[in-house]
This record gives sequence, C-alpha cells and structure tokens, in this order.
Amino acid sequence: MKIKIDIDCSPQEARAFLGLPDVAPLQAALLAEIQSRMKDAVAGADMESLLKTWLPSGLPTDIEGWGSMQKNFWAKAMGQGQDKD
Repeated sequence: MKIKIDIDCSPQEARAFLGLPDVAPLQAALLAEIQSRMKDAVAGADMESLLKTWLPSGLPTDIEGWGSMQKNFWAKAMGQGQDKD
C-alpha cells in the first residue's frame, strides 16, 4: 500500500509549519556585511602588488614577457623544452 501526499506551499510556509525559525533577516544582514568587507578590500588593494603576490617570483609582468612565457609553456607542453635542472 502506498500513500502519496502532495502539499503545495512555499518554502516560507513549510518552515513556519515545521516551526523552523525565519533566517532571512540574518542572512540579509550577513550578506550585506560580507559585501561591505569585500568592497573595502578591493578598494584598498594595490593591483600591482597583488599580481606580484599571485605570480611566482621571476615571472614577467609586462606584455612582452607574457609572450615569451607563453612560448616557453607551449614548447614544454609539446616536449621541445629543455629543463634547466
């Protein structure tokens, strides 16, 4: 024997029926705080120092250097590059 019950209600109605708390105000406040902190972090970031932090030392940060780095990458990927070690 199978019994199937189909209830049509919104998530808010289901939470209220089950006695669960409404966390929407808390979620909105936390998201606003996270957004504010992210905006402050990006506004105060120096992109050049951030790029230098993300890239390993010795990698070029200029356009010509990126071209040579790409050539070296593809040469190694195709097995034509020589390791310096």
